[in-house]
Amino acid sequence: MIGVFVTFRYQSDFDGTKIRKIAETARSRFEKMPGLRSKAFTFDPEAREAINFYVWDSEEAAKAFFNEALLQGVTGLYGVRPSITFVEIAALVDNAVR
Repeated sequence: MIGVFVTFRYQSDFDGTKIRKIAETARSRFEKMPGLRSKAFTFDPEAREAINFYVWDSEEAAKAFFNEALLQGVTGLYGVRPSITFVEIAALVDNAVR
């Protein structure tokens, strides 16, 4: 499994309300997406960051998703270009009821 941190760092124009709206609007696009186990939309008002965390079944699926067209689209949506960090997941605990 591969985890991906997508971090948007704002200068002075951080807006938590806008980020919540983006998350709620985009949520359905990720439900039942092939290869994607989970995605969390997060934000930290004090740090002025929005951080989305993805868990993918494979590195190939993750890297195929994060192409230049996607990066340009989310840059327009969030107003800043994100940094992308891929990490290997050693173990995952999932307590969700299925």
